[in-house]
Amino acid sequence: MKKQHTGWLGKVYLALVLVILYLPIFYLVYYSFSSGKTMEKFGHFSLVHYRVLATDTRMIQIVINTAIIALLSSLIATVIGTLGALVIKRVRFRQQRQVLLSLNNVLMVSPDVLIGASFLIFFTVIGLRLGFVSVLLSHIAFSIPIVVLMVLPKLNEMSPTLADAAADLGATPWQSLSRVTLPAMTPGILVGYFMAFTYSLDDFAVTFFVTGNGFTTLSVEIYSRARQGINLEINALSTVVFLLSLALVAGYYFLSSRAGRRNRVMTVKEGDVQ
Repeated sequence: MKKQHTGWLGKVYLALVLVILYLPIFYLVYYSFSSGKTMEKFGHFSLVHYRVLATDTRMIQIVINTAIIALLSSLIATVIGTLGALVIKRVRFRQQRQVLLSLNNVLMVSPDVLIGASFLIFFTVIGLRLGFVSVLLSHIAFSIPIVVLMVLPKLNEMSPTLADAAADLGATPWQSLSRVTLPAMTPGILVGYFMAFTYSLDDFAVTFFVTGNGFTTLSVEIYSRARQGINLEINALSTVVFLLSLALVAGYYFLSSRAGRRNRVMTVKEGDVQ
């Protein structure tokens, strides 16, 4: 009886969480198809705001800028973060490993406003002009710890004897890394890349500090326009971004399921050989 009561409360709690999280999004999407100019009253079904968005060259350029920043920063951060995870894993002394993990996690626990202000001061001191490069470097910096935290668990799950067995069979360090270690890390690398891409795509606080005149990203632009009044073009843009996010999530789960099936097949084959 107690278990049934607890299960009922859990379902109610989950339903409330879903309503709180997704109701505002569906409300925003709903009014993006309104012929009106505000969200006070729904007119009739119309795609006028999507047509306006399609002809807004400034917004299209901002979307392209945001996508380029997200793709480049997440890719570079994934490479650096994966190498960082390998370095941390190879540290023999536990205390030194904990120090490296603590340094890695500083950007994760620090307030975004503090991080953004720090980057602004740093770029000003070294004389770097605020714009594309400053935003890219900032996004790479705060994405690296995310990748490290996603990759390390996969490294810890891997049996240390696999690399030793590959070396005993004559594999070079590069062959051991590319054929044994990296395949075992692939799910964590994919998760790290998608997490870094998502964080870069919707980051506002850090980006707000390091953008300069003539360059901005989607989150900063939406904030600037929202301060001038709600425009349903923002609803249309937010709907497109939301659908893109759903597509990315679906792509991630598809890749993860394929990687899982491949790992299961390899496990079955190894068992047959034994």
